[in-house]
Amino acid sequence: MKTKVRNIQLFDGYKLHADKTTIVFDEKEIVAIGTEANGIDVDHVIDGEGLTCLPGLMDCHVHLTMDGNPDPFRDLSGDSEADGSFRAVRNARKQLDAGVTTVRNVGSQHNIDIALRNAIENGLIEGPRVVASGKPIVMTGGHGHNMAIEADGVDEVRKAARTQLKAGADLLKLMATGGVMTPGVDPGATQFDEVELRCACTEASKTGKTTAAHAQGRDGIKNSIRAGITTVEHGIYLDEELIEMMLESGTYLVPTLSAPFYIAENGLEGGIPQYAIDKTKVVMNDHKKSFLEAYRAGVKIAAGTDAGTPFNHHGDFPKELELMVEYGMDEVDALRSATVIAADAMNILKKTGSVEEKKAADLLLVEGNPLKNVSDVRNIAYVFKEGICVVDNREKSLQKV
Repeated sequence: MKTKVRNIQLFDGYKLHADKTTIVFDEKEIVAIGTEANGIDVDHVIDGEGLTCLPGLMDCHVHLTMDGNPDPFRDLSGDSEADGSFRAVRNARKQLDAGVTTVRNVGSQHNIDIALRNAIENGLIEGPRVVASGKPIVMTGGHGHNMAIEADGVDEVRKAARTQLKAGADLLKLMATGGVMTPGVDPGATQFDEVELRCACTEASKTGKTTAAHAQGRDGIKNSIRAGITTVEHGIYLDEELIEMMLESGTYLVPTLSAPFYIAENGLEGGIPQYAIDKTKVVMNDHKKSFLEAYRAGVKIAAGTDAGTPFNHHGDFPKELELMVEYGMDEVDALRSATVIAADAMNILKKTGSVEEKKAADLLLVEGNPLKNVSDVRNIAYVFKEGICVVDNREKSLQKV
């Protein structure tokens, strides 16, 4: 089945096309863009007047088994595998409804995200493309230990890495430092050292997989970069030396600005634990500063929300883009961070992440122009995942021909 979108403003992931255009796609790929597309016979036509087409958005840091409750780690401790699975299915649908056609899930107990990925790929349920880490790998008692594999020393980390790769993980998630949501843990404190991290990176690279390090403190970030980590998550305490290292190594930053924003906004009145509020107050300004300095220096930034953390709900991905722009990023760069750069960080840019012929038709059509007002990504008209319309807020305008 072929679909034609005509008279549409196009942001292809790299740039905004100067003139309105036509796009034809089927359930395999984007068939044609521009003049050539006009003469192709199709099954459905969409009039794109007043709409902007973008690549389907990508969230590089989510936890689909977590709901955004005030104390999600406490909730996880009482979860069965079925509880987490039902929650993940619901949250995956929320992501799709928000125009997010790909998520990178960086931590779930019982490897639920791996099973969810398989179910979506096999057509059992509807959801975004899931790039799944399964259980994170942490030191004994480390950040997020209640949903992770605990490992100490090179041999145990190697075994844990191989275990996750055997389970079907698309990437390995490692905890290089402490974090805000684990009680009794300093977010800046180093956990896995460079040798342990390098061991996991080596195992991932053998199978062509990527890695992500939860790294908030300076020493943990440095260990991660030296070890060959693909993406630094959060990156709260960056400085000139670390930024230069990231530029030299090509390391991506996934800043997750939404996570501290929602903790600070909701606070104790929202039921968030006092220890998480206190730690957020300490790190929040440094987090903003690090993000802006990394951006200005040219570090590759991929958008990720940390959805599932307190009040950071699935389906509110646009907030991350709004915060990026509010803190100093250009709208075009914010949208690139959620499309081509995110796809490159996940090693799937050959398949998706931009609107180009022969790529998967993961498309978001919105009212307005998000390159001038990034909040326009909230004004969803249609979402297509691999050429199939999964969200239609205009109904009758999807015309049969």
